[in-house]
Amino acid sequence: MSLHADAARVLREWPAPDEGQDELRRAYAAHLSAYRDGMWKACAAGHLTASALVVDPERERALLTLHGKLGKWLQTGGHCEPVDATLAGAALREATEESGIEGLRLLPRPAGLDRHHTPCAVHLDVQYAAIAPARAEHRRSAESLDLRWFAFDEVGEVADAWVVRLLRRTVALL
Repeated sequence: MSLHADAARVLREWPAPDEGQDELRRAYAAHLSAYRDGMWKACAAGHLTASALVVDPERERALLTLHGKLGKWLQTGGHCEPVDATLAGAALREATEESGIEGLRLLPRPAGLDRHHTPCAVHLDVQYAAIAPARAEHRRSAESLDLRWFAFDEVGEVADAWVVRLLRRTVALL
């Protein structure tokens, strides 16, 4: 199965938590139907991306990265690559690369969807939640200006609304 087909399957099977998320799910599916290259950065109409909010549920904290190009505190994630066999695999790869944490475990379904504009294109982000192993040691990647744990109740003080929504959805799934 191709990454494109896997993403279409994930979107088809995902039980959206509300009407707004279901509307995005349908829009993402339509995008994939319209663009065979809709998974890749080269797609001028926008492309799917895969992200993961790394959380430590026992300590009630989330790991955020200060994005090098955007200058904002965000969840880990980014563009799909040819090596990615699945959308979840892309999210896990990105989370592992950007956090430096080995042994992350993704929750089985996406936590949410978020469409946003970036300097490169429109991102149709499929957002997962990644559980960090006990006593996980993080390491900042070259893509990030900083990497830091924030208590769940601190995330709203540093991050945009879409990250806060992702955290709420993640906590609900836990």
